[in-house]
Amino acid sequence: MVSVLRGNPAQSLSLVWRFISPYRWRVGAALLALLVTAGITLSMGQGIRLLVDQGFMTRSTELLNQSIGLFLLLTLGLAVGTFVRFYLVSWIGERVVADVRKAVFEHLIDLHPGFYEHNRGSEIQSRLTADTALLQSVVGSSLSMFLRSALMVIGGIVLLFVTNPRLTSIVVVSLPLVLAPILIFGRRVRRLSRLNQDRVADVGSYVAETLGQIKTVQAYNHQAQDRQRFSGTVEQAFDIARRHILQRAWLITLVIVLVLGAVAVMLRVGGMDVIEGRITHGELAAFVFYALVVGTSFGTISEVIGELQRAAGAAQRIAELLQARSEIVAPAPQVQALPGRVSGRLALDNVGFSYPSRPEHPVLKGLSLEIEAGETLALVGPSGAGKSTLFDLLLRFYDPQQGEIRIEGVPVRQLNLHELRRSFAIVAQTPALFFGSVADNIRYGRPEATDEQVEAAARMAHAHEFIQQMPEGYRTHLGEGGLGLSGGQRQRLAIARALLVDAPILLLDEATSALDAQSEHLIQQALPGLMQGRTTLVIAHRLSTVQSADRIAVLDQGQLVAVGTHRELIASNPLYARLASLQFNVEG
Repeated sequence: MVSVLRGNPAQSLSLVWRFISPYRWRVGAALLALLVTAGITLSMGQGIRLLVDQGFMTRSTELLNQSIGLFLLLTLGLAVGTFVRFYLVSWIGERVVADVRKAVFEHLIDLHPGFYEHNRGSEIQSRLTADTALLQSVVGSSLSMFLRSALMVIGGIVLLFVTNPRLTSIVVVSLPLVLAPILIFGRRVRRLSRLNQDRVADVGSYVAETLGQIKTVQAYNHQAQDRQRFSGTVEQAFDIARRHILQRAWLITLVIVLVLGAVAVMLRVGGMDVIEGRITHGELAAFVFYALVVGTSFGTISEVIGELQRAAGAAQRIAELLQARSEIVAPAPQVQALPGRVSGRLALDNVGFSYPSRPEHPVLKGLSLEIEAGETLALVGPSGAGKSTLFDLLLRFYDPQQGEIRIEGVPVRQLNLHELRRSFAIVAQTPALFFGSVADNIRYGRPEATDEQVEAAARMAHAHEFIQQMPEGYRTHLGEGGLGLSGGQRQRLAIARALLVDAPILLLDEATSALDAQSEHLIQQALPGLMQGRTTLVIAHRLSTVQSADRIAVLDQGQLVAVGTHRELIASNPLYARLASLQFNVEG
């Protein structure tokens, strides 16, 4: 469940208007077309009255032809007006949804990573797709139907009074009986709509999570448990949907019974008036027409109001995403700039940090460290010592609760995030590759790079050879997450990406720890070219990487316990000596 602020109906309307307002001229034209078509439809009642009284009852061919001609003219106007209304309203619906999706994505992509600790990406995806699709349906169709039906009800009642006030009183008396269930059931429909959308999001989330880890699911023969859990999730969604449908069905049924019941009573009274000569046949026909218009319009409103309630829930869920605020921002009045060429000098001063989801468990405690420009610093320590967390703080995915991190002497909190992060290139233990071509993935951090620059980076990373063997070379499309590539090939593409970015500070997160000997050999050949002339921080489990480092920092339980060369630490630090013995396969 997205742990952000809950919205309200006013916020939902405000959100919808925010995205509709740029197209107010088209909205105005659509409303004008809607008014014209509603007016023409209501005018047809008078056409029917003339057709009956002057065409049929007078037995005059000329008057009949005139009445038919007027009716055809109204029909043509109705057709043209409906075309204009349908096109404009549908265009607005599609345009608004496209704008909403862009705005939500542009907002989400800048939110700090801590936001995604509390919120499942699959549910956010559901909001970005299913909820916006519902908005499109409502803005592009249901809202227009609601407004048109409301106009028809108002105009129909006015013309009912004009045609026959006494009969109209029967219809008016029945209005509270119709409005009451709409209001009562509408409130229930809205609440159930929100629950229904949440449960549907749960279904989507479970599917994405399970299928995204399908190899693990099948390797552990977990299919039976997943089927059972998914079935339970689906049944919960179905139960909420059933209750939602039941409330809407009751709403529609009551409206039909009450409205058409009132029409039946009106027909009985009107029929007696015709028999006794108090009104003409045409007046009764027109009155019946208007009564049916009012009745069917109420029926449409009762159906559409459920969609509007669901749309209100969808708008609320989207508004919640847009209201989420990133905790990682640079104070605008105090933003500082880095020098044109960053040397790579870093400093950590008494840094203490706990993840927001686990505030009671500090990951780093009082960490102070100076890293000189061009220096290679290896970070070693047992799992959970805080090595990867240090990278997160350098990139400012999180802010430490105490202490300060500086680059070129400037506190990272005072820097523009884009300017800070352009100073870093990262090669992760499991590099992130994206759906797209090999070239697209290499130039991910530098989209403007030429094909020649991409190939040069790939050659330096010892990736050119295997890329050339792929079906379309650099244009070969990769599956999601680099599916089909070996671990070593993924790492070499990540190194090529880092080379192309040419950032002054390099972060290597156990880049060779999970590779076979041959892949590791190729990566080790590529790393010196990548590290040359750069400040490099490397989380290392390999002896070769550690021995080539200028200094080694030993972390344990979030604290810096020793700094020195490999030889110095072997002699002076028992923890490092033990790690060297176990992980590096050497004796202290």
